[in-house]
Amino acid sequence: MRLLVTGAGGFVGGHLVGYLRAEQPGVEVLGVVLPHGSVAWGSGAGMTVLEADLDDPAAAAGIVEAVRPDRIIHLAGQSSVQQSWLDPGGTLRTNVMGIVHLLDAARDRGMRPDVLVVGSAEEYGGVAPEELPIREEAPLRPGSPYAVSKVAQAALALLYGPAGGMRIVLTRTFHHPGPGRGEAFAESSFARQIAEVEAGLRAPVLKVGNLEAVRDFADVRDVVRAYWLLLEKGEAGSVYNVCTGRGRTIRELLDVLLARTDARVEVRVDPERLRPSDVPAQVGDPARLRAATGWEPCIPLDQTLVDLLEDWRRRIAASGSR
Repeated sequence: MRLLVTGAGGFVGGHLVGYLRAEQPGVEVLGVVLPHGSVAWGSGAGMTVLEADLDDPAAAAGIVEAVRPDRIIHLAGQSSVQQSWLDPGGTLRTNVMGIVHLLDAARDRGMRPDVLVVGSAEEYGGVAPEELPIREEAPLRPGSPYAVSKVAQAALALLYGPAGGMRIVLTRTFHHPGPGRGEAFAESSFARQIAEVEAGLRAPVLKVGNLEAVRDFADVRDVVRAYWLLLEKGEAGSVYNVCTGRGRTIRELLDVLLARTDARVEVRVDPERLRPSDVPAQVGDPARLRAATGWEPCIPLDQTLVDLLEDWRRRIAASGSR
C-alpha cells in the first residue's frame, strides 16, 4: 500500500510517520514537504521525502503522478489562527486551493485513493454552554480566517472527491499538544519560556494570553493513531471529532508546567497574546469516532505536558551547544 502524506515535514506529520514506522511497517509512506523546508521529528526516516508546494497545481499534479497513491492523509496547510489574522489571503489560498489541486490531480488521472482530510475544531467557532460537548451536527460558526479556510477545505473535498470516485473522510481535530509543538500554541509557548528561564536566557517573567479559555486536549501521538483508524474504518463523506470529551482551562495547563520546574516566574498577561476572536469553551464529543474505530486516548495530559517541557529543554540545550 502506498500512502501519500502531505505536510509530512510538520509537527503532526512527523508524529504520524513515526507511528506508521512503528505500527504499520507494511505501509510505504511517501511524504510531501515544502521545497527547501525542514523535516520535523526525524520523519525523514522511514519515508520517501518529496518536495512540492501544493499551492502550485502543476507541482501537485507531478506528485500525484509520481506516487499514484492508494491512500492520502492531507495535513498540509497554514495551521495558526494568529497567523491567519496577519495573512488571511495566504491562509485561504494555501488551505483551500491545496486540497483542490490535490484532488483535481487524482481525478484527472482516474485515480481513486481513499483520502483523510484533517480539519479543525475551530470550524465550530463560538458555542453556547448548552451546546457542549460539541457534536459533529453542530452549526459551523467560523471565527477566524483560518477557521473559514478549513470549512471551505472540507466542503470542497466533499465536492471534488466523490465526483472522482474517491472515498473522503473528514476530521475536526481539537487541540493536540505534544513534543515538537510550535510555540504559536499556548502550552508550547509556556514550556519554551519556562525552559529559557531555567537556562538563564530569559528574565523570570512568563507572558500569557487568556488563561480562562477551556479546550479539549488530546496528545498528538493519540491523534495520529485516530487518523490511521479513520482512514481504515471511517465512513465515506462523514466527519469525525478527534478529541477526548474533557475540557481543561489554559490555566490548568500552565499550573502543570509550573509544578515541573524549580524556576520562580512572574505570570504576566500580554495583550498581544489575546486573540481578536477567542472562543470561551471548546469541548468535543468523541462518540462517533469511538463507535467507528474503538479509539480511546492513552496518554494523560499531564504526561503530554511533561514530555513537551522536556522537549523544549532539549531543544534549547542543543541550540546553546552550537
